[in-house]
Amino acid sequence: MTLELKILSFSIVLGLVQIVLASQAASLQRGYMWTASARDEVGPALTGLAGRLHRALRNFVETFPLFAAAVLTAHVAGTHSWMTEWGAQLYFGARLIYVALYAAGVFLARSLVWNAATLGIVLILFALIWA
Repeated sequence: MTLELKILSFSIVLGLVQIVLASQAASLQRGYMWTASARDEVGPALTGLAGRLHRALRNFVETFPLFAAAVLTAHVAGTHSWMTEWGAQLYFGARLIYVALYAAGVFLARSLVWNAATLGIVLILFALIWA
């Protein structure tokens, strides 16, 4: 298994961890009766840590398909280089830091780290284009 596929697997684990953290934080805020309900009614807006974890998860869900598609396309195309390895590592490392910064409510640095994760995807795409 290539490094890129291993990092893709780690990213799936990161996504699952984010789902658990966000759902547990929402349950603590809204109550477990709301969590167990059919949720036909719109619940109160999440605030504080629960809100930040929810937004970080939504952001992960937006970027992960692009990362997965880039890694899988590179794998199928047989494109494996320093750019694909660095891109995958940059994406995962930055996403890990991003969720921690977002949960902590760190201003500005979170956005810079998001850019680093996006650069990781771009590196993989560049490797595909110039292969």
